[in-house]
Amino acid sequence: MSVNLLLGNDSDPVVWRGPILSGVVKQFWTDVIWGDLDFLFIDLPPGTGDVPLTVFQSIPVDGIVIVTSPQELVSMIVEKAVKMAKMMDVSILGLVENMSYAVCPDCGKEISIFGESRIEETAKKYAIDITGRIPVIPSLSELCDEGKIESFDGEWLNNITTHIWNLID
Repeated sequence: MSVNLLLGNDSDPVVWRGPILSGVVKQFWTDVIWGDLDFLFIDLPPGTGDVPLTVFQSIPVDGIVIVTSPQELVSMIVEKAVKMAKMMDVSILGLVENMSYAVCPDCGKEISIFGESRIEETAKKYAIDITGRIPVIPSLSELCDEGKIESFDGEWLNNITTHIWNLID
């Protein structure tokens, strides 16, 4: 489910204030027939604004997975997310680093195109388990663009699901 499905045109901006956003989040939770799910992942915008606050206050969240990237500025956003989760008494299930590296197609070497990873120091600072490092993968981007993400065959998210199962079981 996506807010984008409610727009008249895919490229229209979502220019909604907090109360409307909060209402839509609640409506997604109550009005969408989710069926029998093992997990429901809610992809939240970065930061600590109206949408994460509404989710934490109105949906029974078992926990969150914080997604980061190698850029130093992102560590400040992660710190805010960690503090918000603690304030709202929401468990942090793990830390995932997106765009962690790229693999050279010629030699197989990992290249830190967005800078050196800081995931270990971030995880240690906040006592969060590292549950994945996702590389930049052009074929994954292509599948996303084509709406065929379920066709992707990769192992980078296996640790995340196993870790979450172990925590909530």
